[in-house]
Amino acid sequence: MDFDIGKIINTHGLKGDVKIYPYTDDKKRFEKLKEVFLIHENMNKEANIKEIENVRYQKDIILLKFKGIDNIENAESLKGYILKIPKSDAILLEEDEYFIKDLYGLNVTNNAGEYIGCLEDIIFTGANDVYVIKNIETKEEILIPAIKKYVLKIDLLNKMMIVEIPKWA
Repeated sequence: MDFDIGKIINTHGLKGDVKIYPYTDDKKRFEKLKEVFLIHENMNKEANIKEIENVRYQKDIILLKFKGIDNIENAESLKGYILKIPKSDAILLEEDEYFIKDLYGLNVTNNAGEYIGCLEDIIFTGANDVYVIKNIETKEEILIPAIKKYVLKIDLLNKMMIVEIPKWA
């Protein structure tokens, strides 16, 4: 199983560096990687493995230099590619930490066991993530802050999440 860890959003400079929008909270994790698997977001382009030569940072963006990509023209051709790694290269999680990809599709109930919906999307904000729960039958969406006060339990084995609905939702 592969993990998406970022997306190439642009080039940086003339020597082949690319800008990566990271999908991970731990930006330093890029320093631990030797290579990544690239696949284009529209899946129509061929995937390949790229060896990482250098990692730098620019605010919330990762600047990567791949071996063999030595000019802006070659770097341009990588725009839109998703960076993937094998599960074996994934970072170990602490208790109550989850890979984002494992949360999508969880069935969400309240404390009384009443079905609320399915976790359809995650909004990434500066303070905390927000879970978008959509009821398949009513098409109603509820936004739940991804904090312990509202997310009471996550059970990946049973694909369930138990939440407290905020009074304002």
